Amino acid sequence: QVHLVESGGGLVQPGGSLRLSCAASGIIFRISRMGWYRQAPGKQRELVAVITSDERTNTTEPVKGRFTISRDNAKNTVYLQMNSLKPEDTAVYFCNAKSTKFDYWGQGTQVTVSS
Repeated sequence: QVHLVESGGGLVQPGGSLRLSCAASGIIFRISRMGWYRQAPGKQRELVAVITSDERTNTTEPVKGRFTISRDNAKNTVYLQMNSLKPEDTAVYFCNAKSTKFDYWGQGTQVTVSS
């Protein structure tokens, strides 16, 4: 059975930092493309960052230069380091694991940026 469990969300002031983690089980983590997505109230889910199995990364324009994605294959975990957070970063953040044979989602973790 596949599990993707996100953690690390919470309430933070503008300009602050958070690190999200996503622990995976039940999949061959090292071959998976891992991604972070987010969904704000009333908006569609959007891609934030991805990291491939050979650790190539890409972050989308709204978070470029502020967010960094990384992975630890020994721990079956992907991370999203979020710095210089803005109120518009407020959303539920979801972890995704994808390969040619599967596409799984975590349950999400809430990130709220507010003073």
